[in-house]
Amino acid sequence: MTDARPLLEVENLEASVAGKPILKGVSLSIRGGEVHALMGPNGSGKSTLSNVLMGHPDYEVTGGAVRLLGEDLLPLAPEERARRGLFLAVQYPVAIPGVTTVQFLKACVEAVRGREATKAAVFLRELRENARLLDLGEPFLNRPINEGFSGGEKKRMEILQMLMLKPRMVVLDETDSGLDIDALKIVARGVQRLIGPEIGVLIITHYERILTHLPPDHVHILVDGRIARSGGPELVRELEERGYDWVREPATAAASEPD
Repeated sequence: MTDARPLLEVENLEASVAGKPILKGVSLSIRGGEVHALMGPNGSGKSTLSNVLMGHPDYEVTGGAVRLLGEDLLPLAPEERARRGLFLAVQYPVAIPGVTTVQFLKACVEAVRGREATKAAVFLRELRENARLLDLGEPFLNRPINEGFSGGEKKRMEILQMLMLKPRMVVLDETDSGLDIDALKIVARGVQRLIGPEIGVLIITHYERILTHLPPDHVHILVDGRIARSGGPELVRELEERGYDWVREPATAAASEPD
């Protein structure tokens, strides 16, 4: 069941990096209860879109709009976007030496959900429950954040953060990359815990395998900074069978036509 109102609206979004145009008019509309998948070849702009949505300062928005529950996100700093309910699981989580996972998550939850959510008994009970869901033991919670973590542990850490922050709109930027089959199932289990009628999910991926655990309602193919095709789950199967050339060639031809 989906919410009738748009949760995230991306309208004709254009963005560049160091003066080079990357996004060239991307439009998406995601409602609560929907899972969208964004696929495309390397260099098509998928990760740029995730960074622009979250407000990364290296990316310049040159046109279009982004709204969360009707509010314009573009003037807001990344931390304000997080407080509004936007969450990004990044492709390459970084280590923060000297800060434990518990300390980090407590600070994040307090900043986004308020002090009531970090009262000791409530916070620790919730943290341990979510950690168990992701097969993360008590010793993990007392380690410096992402320091010495395996690739799979870093990705599970991102999902633990997501569960603790309780966002309205989740963007997963290639969260499945580098995960073995067991780790992928654990990560998908964590996302499934959050999914509900008021939550929107955008999965950015190259591969079908995460979508077998988190079936999308809508699939979009991004080519050269534009959404070349949208459809249902059947698009994923078609990409697995045919690759991207059948989408890339018409999109390139259309982009080269004069306005």
